[in-house]
Amino acid sequence: MEEQITYLDNNATTRCAVEVVEAMLPFFEQDYGNAASPHLLGRGAAKAVARAREQVAEYLECDAGDVIFGGGATEANNLVLLGMSRRGGPRRKIVTSAIEHKSVLEPLDYLAQQGFAVVQLSVSPTGIVDLAAAEDVIDDDTLLVSVQAANNEVGTLQPIGELAHIAHAHGAAMHCDAAQLLGKVSFSVGQLGADFLSFSSHKAYGPKGVGFLIAGGPFGAKNLPPVLLGGGQESGLRPGTLNVPGIVGTGAACQLCRDLTCEDQARISALRDDLEERLREKLPFVNFACSSGPRLPGTTSMIVPGIPADLLISRVPEVCMSAGSACSSGALSPSHVLIALGYSREDARTAVRLSVGRYNTTEEIAGAATRIADAISGIRGDILSSVSHGAGGTRKERLHELT
Repeated sequence: MEEQITYLDNNATTRCAVEVVEAMLPFFEQDYGNAASPHLLGRGAAKAVARAREQVAEYLECDAGDVIFGGGATEANNLVLLGMSRRGGPRRKIVTSAIEHKSVLEPLDYLAQQGFAVVQLSVSPTGIVDLAAAEDVIDDDTLLVSVQAANNEVGTLQPIGELAHIAHAHGAAMHCDAAQLLGKVSFSVGQLGADFLSFSSHKAYGPKGVGFLIAGGPFGAKNLPPVLLGGGQESGLRPGTLNVPGIVGTGAACQLCRDLTCEDQARISALRDDLEERLREKLPFVNFACSSGPRLPGTTSMIVPGIPADLLISRVPEVCMSAGSACSSGALSPSHVLIALGYSREDARTAVRLSVGRYNTTEEIAGAATRIADAISGIRGDILSSVSHGAGGTRKERLHELT
């Protein structure tokens, strides 16, 4: 009998909602026109895109004209960061945080090589940006502040409204990678106060490979130099044929989130708390990063001393979870997020991220906790056994970590 899979990697991607798939299907086989074409099928596709734009705007309480569809949050982040760098003028400072997603940090590394001063704000052990430091660093030389709304690894929620206020007081623009916020926490564009917000549909029960940028206010789409050239679509910021089925799916996903986010938030938070409680009861030596601060309702980052994350994940194949580290060129490196939070490189390599979503059940959570705890106990037993049979120094060091 095939093992039942429990999916606890909803920060990586969510399952596409049935309603979203149903909304998309006609635009693959029946209403397949190019939204830029003048004929009947093209006009139908353009109308569907306009409706999806309205659905996004209704959910986020913003102007439909500020919604720029594209390939997802990574693309949107690049459009803003690289676009703002082309504005010209004397401002050459960009302020960010030490725990941003790589789709922000890597473009900023590039801009630093082009002569921009990129300043990373430190974060507290609970994963929150230091507002006092932000007050000191953000000044009249600052072009842009870019801080994520919710961290993808540990789930911490940042004070975006306060950061936007500081940025605007100095005439700087505020950008926020809000990919992890969509569909998980109730919010509006006005509450965040950012000029630019980046989103991916697949984080909120929509399709992969599509997302959108909210670009409003004085720094909006009309005043953001394009990075991509070759067409006039999406206010000239994102040229190319529109992904009509994906955009329709994004609108449908946002409409669902508008109806379900409050209910989801409470239920998912309770499931996450239940998962952590069960794991703490079975494994009193584990640590949950940033569990005392404000964070996403479904996210937990578990530190298991002495047990590498990839080893644990391989021992529990029926539970889908992810390492709290990034794989680069085949070499597993410790999470830059956890290191910025003050964890050692050794502990950062043991971090496992579990993220609960809309379709998880109480029974799944109980079963996953048992399987994970059993796997950890088994690995610890293997290490203790190997040490007792005369293993060398490395294993003895791991034995010390385990005890």
